[in-house]
Amino acid sequence: MRADFQSWVSARQSHFEEVLRSVLPRAEAMPQRLHEAMRYAVLDGGKRVRPLLAFATGELAGADEARLNIAAASVELIHAYSLVHDDLPCMDDDVLRRGKPTCHVQYDEATALLVGDSLQTLAFQLLAEQRLSDDARRQLEMIKLLAVASGSRGMAGGQAIDLASVGKSLTLPELEFMHIHKTGALIRAAVLLGAHCGSVSQAQLDKLDRFGKLIGLAFQVVDDVLDCEADTATLGKTAGKDADNDKPTYVSLLGIHDARAMAQRLHREALETLADFGDSALRLRELANFIVLRKF
Repeated sequence: MRADFQSWVSARQSHFEEVLRSVLPRAEAMPQRLHEAMRYAVLDGGKRVRPLLAFATGELAGADEARLNIAAASVELIHAYSLVHDDLPCMDDDVLRRGKPTCHVQYDEATALLVGDSLQTLAFQLLAEQRLSDDARRQLEMIKLLAVASGSRGMAGGQAIDLASVGKSLTLPELEFMHIHKTGALIRAAVLLGAHCGSVSQAQLDKLDRFGKLIGLAFQVVDDVLDCEADTATLGKTAGKDADNDKPTYVSLLGIHDARAMAQRLHREALETLADFGDSALRLRELANFIVLRKF
């Protein structure tokens, strides 16, 4: 009998925390301050949505858990590095992340910069040194996939567009383009890396990629709504920051009502892409529900 969704999530989160503890450098290893700060930035925080997506897709694809652990860790390390850099004074200049002081506040700006650099390189080290596929070409494709999702054609590029858009009015296609890269690219990568750890057909991979794209956009729309409606304690980060910084969001463009409607439409479309997978996609459906319905 399958565990209920909340039990599955709790078990996966607890398990994954131990995975992260094992792949990160020990705090007492030289250079101690950097390694301590890396662990501070990654451990004991966040819902681990991207790793959960990788695990759920890996289960669908019949992947080995040891391989999934590494794929999920690599994505989460990239995500954690991006948060550390996003919070820096030269970016969003925030002081709170996951309910605690941001890395540059707890340590200093130079250390935070090095933390981000080190987490990024550790992610690719894991993908390169661990065997994640019996096909070497597929493993190289996985490394490329995460690199593209993280770089100028993915997350970093989306952040660049975000910074350049402060105080400007974007059209809906422009806003979607930004978030397909800034937020969506890494979510899609999590789904695809989980699939690549197992065995799926190209047609199935295409459907999973479509699912990742849709749910990645929905994730950002919901984030924009919550940034307006939830408080700082609930979010674990400074509420209303985007509005204060005059950033274009789905709420500023569409209004709360239409932004909610957009998230619900993306949610429906994402679920439709999973129709042919049957029960094997149960966890992905549940995660889609969680992403869109969280305190919404």
